[in-house]
Amino acid sequence: METVKIGMIGYKFMGKAHSHAYRDLPLFFPKIIHPEMKVICGRDHNAVAAAAKQFGWEEHTTDWKTLLQREDIDLIDINAPSDVHKEITIAAAKAGKHVFCEKPLALTLEDSREMLEVVESAGVKHMVGFNYRFAPAVMLAKKLLDEGKLGEIYHFRAWFLQDWLVDPNFPLAWRLQKEIAGSGSHGDLGAHLVDLAHYLIGDITEVIGMNETFIKERPIPSQMTGLSAKGCDSDEKGEVTVDDATLFLARFVNGALGSFEATRFATGHRCKNSFEINGSKGSVIFDFERMNELQVYFADDRDDVQGFRRVLATDPSHAFAEAWWPPGHTIGYEHTFIHEVVELMESFREDRQPVPNFRDGVKCQEVLEAVDLSIEKRQWIRISEV
Repeated sequence: METVKIGMIGYKFMGKAHSHAYRDLPLFFPKIIHPEMKVICGRDHNAVAAAAKQFGWEEHTTDWKTLLQREDIDLIDINAPSDVHKEITIAAAKAGKHVFCEKPLALTLEDSREMLEVVESAGVKHMVGFNYRFAPAVMLAKKLLDEGKLGEIYHFRAWFLQDWLVDPNFPLAWRLQKEIAGSGSHGDLGAHLVDLAHYLIGDITEVIGMNETFIKERPIPSQMTGLSAKGCDSDEKGEVTVDDATLFLARFVNGALGSFEATRFATGHRCKNSFEINGSKGSVIFDFERMNELQVYFADDRDDVQGFRRVLATDPSHAFAEAWWPPGHTIGYEHTFIHEVVELMESFREDRQPVPNFRDGVKCQEVLEAVDLSIEKRQWIRISEV
């Protein structure tokens, strides 16, 4: 294959991020199979037409079912709201299309398992959008862990802090409605933390959690996009049906302990996605607000120079860095999506499943649902029970 022809369903926050990745990949990774931006799809004709022009898609449509039947489309990219992931994925796989789906994979674990079964039965490639794995500094942490440089792992603690909902007058965007989003901070932010834990540490055996919805009702929106929305002129309000914050504890198969915090009410934090790992030989700290850096500590350093050191993951020896700029010239959020698409395109060249794929999405969903069940029952829940 010289190109992979893409049909994308969704055109807002993630639609822009994915479009940017498809468009810029050939410039920096010229030897990789190129994604061909064929058709973008959305419900609003005028809005999706404007997105097609702005993002660089050849065509646009409002009919995703017809899009799936086109012979000139190889892969369907799904970044529409979570409530349509299952229907579109299953239809795409049955039409013989490869699937790239944003997280969370589905509204429920049952739905995500059904999606996995269908794509595997269809024999198509499938990928789930956990882009934070692809920050070079995160991949350096993974390398140090795989090489045993941190020794036996004792702790994984992670937190994803945002504050865009602190204002009680912020409108009732779709991400605050369970029937569309599935869950709130837990499934939106916590899913990334769970995937990073699986990627870096390994499988989780049991969890116990708690959550809270601080603002129970919000103004009805007149329009919304991404993480922003505008209220209407009336005083009408609707019920918030998802969590504003979720915290949980976890035990890993390897004996490590984990703590996870996801909230949209951490005043002053715009997007603080961070983790710390402590082992017998060392520790690492990552903070996405400083995404090019990894804080590294090694216990075998001389006593007089022990301490966390800042490693800038921009040298050619770091993952993906050779394709970008000279050492010290940093990259940003959008580059994690480009790296994600590199992995997707390489899976076609090597004829394998990309990673992370729907199996990873299901594994993440198992933990999310176990946490929900533990909150409901107010007790520890084993992952094998869900």
